[in-house]
Amino acid sequence: MVNVAWLLWLFPLLGLLINVTFGRKLGRKAIGWIASLAIGLAFVVALGAAVSIYRLPADERHAVRFLWHWISIGSLKLDFAMLLDPLSLWMASVVTGVAFLIHVYSMGYMAEDERYLRYFVFLNFFVLMMLVLVMADNFPLMFVGWEGVGLASYLLIGFWFEKPSAANAGMKAFLVNRVGDYGFTLGMLILFASFGSLTFDKVFAAAGKAPQGLMTLVGLLFLLGLTGKSAQIPLYVWLPDAMEGPTPVSALIHAATMVTAGVYMVARTHVLYMLSPTAMHWVAWIGVVTAFFAATIALVQQDLKRVLAYSTISQIGYMVLGVGLGAFSAGLFHLTTHAFFKALLFMGAGSVMHAMSGELNIFKMGGLKEKMPVTYWTFLAGAAALAGFPLMSGFFSKDEILSYAFAQNKWMWGLGLFTALLTAFYSFRIVFVPFWGKFRGGKKLEHHLHESPPVMTWPLIILAIGAVFGGLLGLPHLSFIESWLEPTFEGVKLPIPAQGSTEWILLTVSSLVSLTGIGIAYWFYVVSPEIPEKLSRDYKFWYNLLYHKYYVDELYMAVIVNPLRDLAKWFAKAFDKQFIDGIVNGVAWLTGQSGEGVGRLETGYISVYALSILLGAVLVSGFFLLY
Repeated sequence: MVNVAWLLWLFPLLGLLINVTFGRKLGRKAIGWIASLAIGLAFVVALGAAVSIYRLPADERHAVRFLWHWISIGSLKLDFAMLLDPLSLWMASVVTGVAFLIHVYSMGYMAEDERYLRYFVFLNFFVLMMLVLVMADNFPLMFVGWEGVGLASYLLIGFWFEKPSAANAGMKAFLVNRVGDYGFTLGMLILFASFGSLTFDKVFAAAGKAPQGLMTLVGLLFLLGLTGKSAQIPLYVWLPDAMEGPTPVSALIHAATMVTAGVYMVARTHVLYMLSPTAMHWVAWIGVVTAFFAATIALVQQDLKRVLAYSTISQIGYMVLGVGLGAFSAGLFHLTTHAFFKALLFMGAGSVMHAMSGELNIFKMGGLKEKMPVTYWTFLAGAAALAGFPLMSGFFSKDEILSYAFAQNKWMWGLGLFTALLTAFYSFRIVFVPFWGKFRGGKKLEHHLHESPPVMTWPLIILAIGAVFGGLLGLPHLSFIESWLEPTFEGVKLPIPAQGSTEWILLTVSSLVSLTGIGIAYWFYVVSPEIPEKLSRDYKFWYNLLYHKYYVDELYMAVIVNPLRDLAKWFAKAFDKQFIDGIVNGVAWLTGQSGEGVGRLETGYISVYALSILLGAVLVSGFFLLY
């Protein structure tokens, strides 16, 4: 299967090409199944290639499949080639597996949309670019996928472009990511200037002899790229607004594609990062601070998808903390479990929207568990995994990261543990408020409530199984994912987590923290629902601060966006109109005046023309006689 791994890129490409070429003649059902089948076949190839690689000895689980010569400019020679190793195939399996379920779900969710064909073409393109990103064997090819997922996100976030909010959200995502991409690009240029190559193997082999300061600079520039793609401080602001796109798009962005790109990038370039403790330190702190920061905002948001968006920012923060601590397998383990439960939660939110005619305010819901039992139980499984409920998938993956944090930096561990308490609280806040109690949306909407069709509920059930049992992939002392990824990180001195009795104490503490957060949510929103209202009144300043997301968007508008707009307006008025337009208009005026002057010589009298010829001949003759 390794020899035909190129099918991983071919199948999504064929899916979108077939739909682009013949989609209008095939019909909606065929469009959806062609797009879904393309990703499903890619998933089969990814699993087959992974099994083939696994059968090889650990030191041989690394292959490059050449496709064609790509770039040859001076000393820069690059091939269009696929890197097949445990890391790339693990990511490819997660991406295609979750994306396949999202494609199937989308056939029900987008069934009535007028741009059904365009949607599935964009969705296939999104997955294709993510696969290019995770399977590239050099930095520029990875950057093609990096920019490709950025383009796909722009197209899908602004999919309903007739809505100004959707168009603006797509533009915001595109522009904010350009800032991060600048850092990634500059880091690549520095690597090429230093090592004369941009192929992973050659760069990693030469990096050991490079000055530590150089690796720190490159690591920090790549970190800037991570903050854009993976929505971390300070470039996280695009992700909450990305909710304007269709809900399955949110599931795809948050669970398996764009926001995981930065985490994968650090894991792929671990050789460079391990050479710079300073860069690693910054990565870890950015991750844990972002996790806490986003979790506090999620506490009070009323929009169901917005709570999940800030939850994603927070959970990606845990992954970034893990890879920043050097616990690359732990970070990727949480990436995997997060793909299960976050895709499940977003698709569950989409199911709720489907029943609520697009309503997302959780305080206009209530009692949905009786009307939507499949959505409720699967959503509950996802929320429990997100909350780190004991023995759920998120419990194992998150606490493995916290175990490494405890062993290295108690401050990071403490902040991460407190964030886990907040996570458990808001996770069950969005269970108790919309699904329990009485319906608060009015009788007209209540009559509309119904469970989603099977094409939407079956993906929820499959993802719920992953959310419940996905933790088995990294069960302590039996970690499949750690042993699977070990050949990729071989030769790198990795940290040691808390062990022995300390490990069991930490697991117990984390369990109590999760149960405490869930208990507080139950007390606030089931037993005494007047408490949150009283707290919001008594602590109005803090409530407004969290509800308005610390006014970061307003700060960016005041400090960056509006000044740049004003500067652009000034240039448009003073520079463009007076200078640029002045030159253009001046040339036009001069040409016109010259034409008018020459036109006056055209009298129509033969005698004047004869005199002009005579004078011209005298002048030319005189010139040659004198000179």
